[in-house]
Amino acid sequence: MQTLEFSILNWIQASLRCELLDTVLSLVSELSNHGEIWILLALVLFAIRKTRRQGAAVICGLVLDLIACNLLLKPLFGRIRPFAVNPAVTLLIRPPLDASFPSGHTAASFAAVFALKASGNPLWKPALGLAVLIAFSRLYLYVHWPSDVLGGALLGTAVGWMGAKLAAVIGTRLHWL
Repeated sequence: MQTLEFSILNWIQASLRCELLDTVLSLVSELSNHGEIWILLALVLFAIRKTRRQGAAVICGLVLDLIACNLLLKPLFGRIRPFAVNPAVTLLIRPPLDASFPSGHTAASFAAVFALKASGNPLWKPALGLAVLIAFSRLYLYVHWPSDVLGGALLGTAVGWMGAKLAAVIGTRLHWL
């Protein structure tokens, strides 16, 4: 499996690496270093009465993602990152210090997308485009294995959907959404 994953990462490095993508994908990845872009989106949506329910869905999805990804799965798997296995690659960003599986950037991005989709907000479509770009940036930057990104997308999809359901239940019980 690792051979296939190295093949994908090394193909990206050999075939797509260029100065423009180095700059753009480093910046794209930085948008979600701590989930900043998704947290900001959630807070803006939550602040607007008309979209409060969708903002709460994204908040709940991101909290569930934080628990599942960063507090449970990363420590449980403790997977080494590809740049640590292949130190010949020049990193464009500071090396992440936590475990590789699952991709936190990808999981948070997909959690926001699917919380938006499950709560009926049309912003899920452009958010999906950004989420896919963020996920790809993690491969391009050689900081995640393809299976980390896939695992992050699957995790994010699940917790995003659960976050929307949780926000709906909480909102109904508390009468604030």
